[in-house]
Amino acid sequence: MRHLTIAALALCLVSACGRHAEPAAKGSTAATAPADTGTLDVMNAASVTQPLRAVLDTFSARTGVRYALQPGASLELARLITETGRRPDILLLADPEVFPKLLEPRFANGYEIIARNRIVLAYTPQSRGASRIGADNWRAIVTEPGVQVGRADPNTDPSGYRTLLAMQLAARYYHDPSLYRRLLAAAPDRNVRPREADQVALLETHQLDYIWSYQNLADENGLRYIRLPDAVDLGTAADSATYATVSTRVIGRQPGDTLTMRGGPILFAAAVLTTAPHPAAARQFLDFLMSADGQRIARAHHFDVLDSAIVVKGATSAPAR
Repeated sequence: MRHLTIAALALCLVSACGRHAEPAAKGSTAATAPADTGTLDVMNAASVTQPLRAVLDTFSARTGVRYALQPGASLELARLITETGRRPDILLLADPEVFPKLLEPRFANGYEIIARNRIVLAYTPQSRGASRIGADNWRAIVTEPGVQVGRADPNTDPSGYRTLLAMQLAARYYHDPSLYRRLLAAAPDRNVRPREADQVALLETHQLDYIWSYQNLADENGLRYIRLPDAVDLGTAADSATYATVSTRVIGRQPGDTLTMRGGPILFAAAVLTTAPHPAAARQFLDFLMSADGQRIARAHHFDVLDSAIVVKGATSAPAR
């Protein structure tokens, strides 16, 4: 299967050394009431709120399980858990590496890779240069004087640091050493927002002309976008080695610490946290999400879920017997 093959190939880049990866069991298409009662607490990357809500609505209707959804930027959500005592049941993040870098082993003991994505340059018909922009000239259009380009904060949102990685890759792909600097200058700090999803409203109200965005978010909101070269958009497993040549740094676990985020194919991951109040209900929802029905709903909302989840076990998991 194409989705599974891409995820499996990318896994060697995003998984920590020594972890054990295996396909997750396919979830049943029929959701029945789980053993746990109460409200299922889900925290999720804001860029996939709409598809996740659609899947949760169906799950809730079938099982009677109530849910609460808290979208946010993935690094921001991880820090809410580690620094404020928030204890959700499920955490769905836009970068699998956030789990080992910020949450393991206390709050998570592994994760499941469930979906893929890519970076695009989104715009509307009213954007400056919209009638002229294309795959061949987008670099010139977005760096024209007066053009406003937005991006997410790399210290809170994986989209933010992936944008910086894509800019670096673009400079190499087009053999233009100054391109990274020019692209960064075209998206100044005043156009940076904590979450990628926050950029969409600014684009639709014409405060921004272009935004660096995930493809699913652009599709879900009916935006136009430039599809970047495979070697630039972080969306193709075959280009994993190329992606791995670039990196950037973000705020780490403690004040003054930083984390190195290296390029790799864009993957989304989820986990039932070790501190989950309703682990059985959480497990059943993730199984439903990856079932035939869950996949159909998610894909109808442009969330490119894999054919099967890839389980990455944490360092403290018991070895398979």
